Amino acid sequence: MSLGEFLQGARESAGLSIDELAERTSIRAGLLREIEKDNFVHCGGDTYARGHLRNIAAVISVDAQTLIDLYNNEHSSEVRKIHDMLVENNVTRIPTERKTVSWKSLAIASIVLLAVIAGGQIIISNSKTTVSPATISSPTPSTTPSSAATDEESPSAAPSQGSDVVPSASGDLNLTISATRGNSNIDVVIGGASLYKGPLFQGETKSFTAPNSISIYLSNAGDLDLTLNGEKIAPLGARNEEIRKTFRSK
Repeated sequence: MSLGEFLQGARESAGLSIDELAERTSIRAGLLREIEKDNFVHCGGDTYARGHLRNIAAVISVDAQTLIDLYNNEHSSEVRKIHDMLVENNVTRIPTERKTVSWKSLAIASIVLLAVIAGGQIIISNSKTTVSPATISSPTPSTTPSSAATDEESPSAAPSQGSDVVPSASGDLNLTISATRGNSNIDVVIGGASLYKGPLFQGETKSFTAPNSISIYLSNAGDLDLTLNGEKIAPLGARNEEIRKTFRSK
C-alpha cells in the first residue's frame, strides 16, 4: 500500500471528508487530493510535504513518524541513495571507447580483395583453355567413310602436324567454315600466310582452298561446323574452346 492509499484509508476510517480535513488542517482540498494520489509536486519540497503530513497525522490519529517514513521511502529526494543518483547521471557507468575503423585499413582490405578477385579470374580464364581430341571423316574408295586421328594443341603452342586428308578431284584441299551456332574468331593460314583473320558471325560461312595444307585457329570450336572436301567434320572442340588444327593432303 502506498502512502497516498494509506492516508485515504486513515481519513475515511476517521469519518472525515476531504473538505473537512482541509478545514481542520488548513491545507487546500485540491492539494490533499493530490497527496492521496501520491502526488507531492505542489507541496513545495520535502520540508513542506513532511509538515503537511504531520498536520494530517494529528487529525486522522495516525503516528506522524509512520507517515514521514513512508514518504522518505517513496518520495523524498533527500534520502535517495547516492549510488542511484550517480547512476542517473551516468557517473558510475564505465566509459566505453568508441572504436573507429581506420581508412588505411579499409584501403588495404580493398586492395587485397581486388587482388584475390583478379587472381581468381585469371585461374578461371586459364582453366577454360583445354585440349581435346577430334576426328574428321575422309572419303575412301568404298561407300563407308573412315575416321582419321587429328592432332590439336592449345593456342599458345606451335601448330601440330595435323591430319592427312585425301585431296579433292582437283588435287586441292577445300575447307568451309560455318558459324552455325554462335560467333567465333578464326585465323586461316595457307602457305605460311594468313589468308583470313577476324570474326565469323553466326550465320556466316567462309570457304578456303589450298594446294597442300590449311592451318586454322578457332576461338569457339563448338559453335562451328567444318566441311573438308565435301565431308562434314565432327566438331573439333566444345563451345568457347580454342583449337588449332592443320590439314594436309596425302
